[in-house]
Amino acid sequence: MGLDVDALVRDAADFLRIPSVTGDEHAALERLAEQAAALGLETDLHRHDLDVLRAHPDHPGEEVPREELWGLTVRLPGTKPGRVAVNGHVDVVSPGTEPWRLGPWSGAIEDGRLHGRGSVDMKGAVVAALHALAALREHERPEVVLMAVSSEEDGGLGTFAELERDANFDAALLPEPTGLRVVCAQAGALTFKGEIRGVAAHAAERLAGHSAIDRYVNVHQAFAAHERAVNADVQHPLMRELALPYPLLVGQLHAGQWSSMVPDQLHFEGRLGVPVGKDVAAARAELQAVVDEALADGLPRCVLTWEGGAFASGETRTNESWVGVVQRALDAETGQAPLAGVPWGADMRLFTARGIPAVMVGTRDIELAHAVDESVSIDELATVARTIVRAVSSF
Repeated sequence: MGLDVDALVRDAADFLRIPSVTGDEHAALERLAEQAAALGLETDLHRHDLDVLRAHPDHPGEEVPREELWGLTVRLPGTKPGRVAVNGHVDVVSPGTEPWRLGPWSGAIEDGRLHGRGSVDMKGAVVAALHALAALREHERPEVVLMAVSSEEDGGLGTFAELERDANFDAALLPEPTGLRVVCAQAGALTFKGEIRGVAAHAAERLAGHSAIDRYVNVHQAFAAHERAVNADVQHPLMRELALPYPLLVGQLHAGQWSSMVPDQLHFEGRLGVPVGKDVAAARAELQAVVDEALADGLPRCVLTWEGGAFASGETRTNESWVGVVQRALDAETGQAPLAGVPWGADMRLFTARGIPAVMVGTRDIELAHAVDESVSIDELATVARTIVRAVSSF
């Protein structure tokens, strides 16, 4: 197929050595543009207008402060009709506070694996897609555009911005880490915050107060019941196969000011999974109703606020022709191509919202994404690149 795996690995290792934590992606995009130019591909590194994007009614939200937003498109002209987008994000989460055996930005190669933050999620796959475009020059193909985007980890503003520039695509493929499965459905994910008020009192006179923590316990139990109810009758057949399709989690709690004082305030933050096909506003309203019922005790109401990235759900019907094309391409490489749904948010939903058939297909080891000592199989990166070549040339 003309895929130079050694060159792919060298470029991927080089790319991983450039930190690109969400909000600071420009240097990495510059390096990727240099790699694309060295492969003889047409590049366009551009700065988006943040003010315009933030004023857009469909702005997908942000969690990380930023003063600029950059994107890179790499274009391979077509030799037959059609246009396909290959989309991947270059931003990564922080390395965390635990020490890494080889360092978060090492780009080290060891035992057939490439190491470093973003190796799985998903800078390694972006470089694999870049080399797939180079290999596609030997094939009849539609026009293909690689979108290398920022800001996926905190809501998808980079892909949203690219689609505002150009959404004239017949299909899209995102090489997110899917376990070598063709993902046609993704849950939504919404971030929420709440403040629960109580009544302060001296600990020795506890009965004179009303603990905000005690009130929160009722909310926590109600959240657990809501999660069970949402996941009790999952309609989408691919999502139904998951152990927990739509998780509801409270990840932060802050309460109280003094050990001998009844706490009169508690703050909590969490993440709500949104079922495939569920309206985001309806999901928010349902959770607010859960909180209202749990706190129907005559004390102040807790009004949830919804901040940060807003990942709606996304779905491409399994009978879409593009799904079959990608399945056949993956099957030719691995001998199988199962369909799947995933419980996490992704930029796929920004394509499907515009009526563009989109699927995700990528490597295994998503459990290493966002973890210490993240790494990816080099063989699987090559498999993803060859799958892209087969799918695009067959479209």
